[in-house]
Amino acid sequence: MSLSEHHRGPVPRAAEVVVVGGGVMGAAVAFHLAEAGVDVLLVERDELASGSSGKPLGGVRAQFSDPLNVALGAHSLRAYQDFGVRPGADIGLEQVGYLFLLRTDAEVELFTASVAMQNVLGVPSRIIGPDEVQRLCPYVDPTRYVAAAYSPEDGFARPAAVVEGYVTAAERLGAQVRTGCDVTRIGTSGTRITDVQTTRGVVRTGTVVCCAGAWSRGVGALVGVDLPVEPLRRQIAFSPALEPAPPRIPFTIDYGTTFYFHNAGDGLAVGIAEPDQDVGFGVAYDDEPLLAALRDAAATCAPALQGVPLDHGWAGLYEMTPDHNALIGEARGVSRFLYATGFSGHGFLQAPAVGEVVRDLVLERTPFLDVAAFRAERFAQAALLTEANII
Repeated sequence: MSLSEHHRGPVPRAAEVVVVGGGVMGAAVAFHLAEAGVDVLLVERDELASGSSGKPLGGVRAQFSDPLNVALGAHSLRAYQDFGVRPGADIGLEQVGYLFLLRTDAEVELFTASVAMQNVLGVPSRIIGPDEVQRLCPYVDPTRYVAAAYSPEDGFARPAAVVEGYVTAAERLGAQVRTGCDVTRIGTSGTRITDVQTTRGVVRTGTVVCCAGAWSRGVGALVGVDLPVEPLRRQIAFSPALEPAPPRIPFTIDYGTTFYFHNAGDGLAVGIAEPDQDVGFGVAYDDEPLLAALRDAAATCAPALQGVPLDHGWAGLYEMTPDHNALIGEARGVSRFLYATGFSGHGFLQAPAVGEVVRDLVLERTPFLDVAAFRAERFAQAALLTEANII
């Protein structure tokens, strides 16, 4: 039986909490709520992990330039390391490290400051020289780089396996899951949520958590909450199995171009943030512009990759916010509408930690991390300050 075959019935008459979105974030929130004894319903408009969480591999890391994202990434890394025990699933975690390649002294200075902050927070990152870069990743031409930032505990795992692990455990703990279940209306009485209307019926509830990824803005609009999330396509290309098989290498990123590559079975996965992408929900894989961008980047970053064949790929959506940081919190103006979205490409690597945070926000407990800086209202407040400065 596939993960979703038994999720097609009508919604229950009532649930304490309705989580909207069946990707890794919704699954993590549902699991942590169910583990805490909450009666939770997870609804997904399509299939579980049918959005960005359906990509074959996802990076996990704690290397960021600000303490909040470092804390979320590091906490999640520990959770992924323990995933086989809690909730109990094999997610194919490969801790091969993350390697950020740096071309200029300015980039090195920026990353040196970040590494110092990360080390204070317990992340074993460090700045390394070109010789060690080539030892870790033989594809890289060390003459093209001044240095790199490296953390050995980072790596990648399988997002769909994480979703399945969380959902299976959540159901074992009493959660209910419905797929093919689109939210069409959120009922309110004054400022209180009263129910959620879906294509599989109406469920009474007083609490909704929006984890709808690129589709979150529409969910927020149902209760008059602006969640400034826009969909942006990202693509990954994959090689066939190579002979000989590639060496085990870190998840390697050229900071200046965003070109990246890493192991994928007996082949390689290669990607880049393509320029001039239009906002929209299209996810058709378009290899011609992607492969052109990859060839150009490889020529300057890792010439040894130029001859690697790339014969298939994946396309999905990033959920982008104006400042490329997440939206996490509870809405003002409507009681008990919470959200965890807008992760701008970092949702998979932060999902376990955010699942815990949202659980505590729902239960009105103090989370392990103060996430007030991620509230959606920060953009409206910034606009007001800008307007005031103009006036």
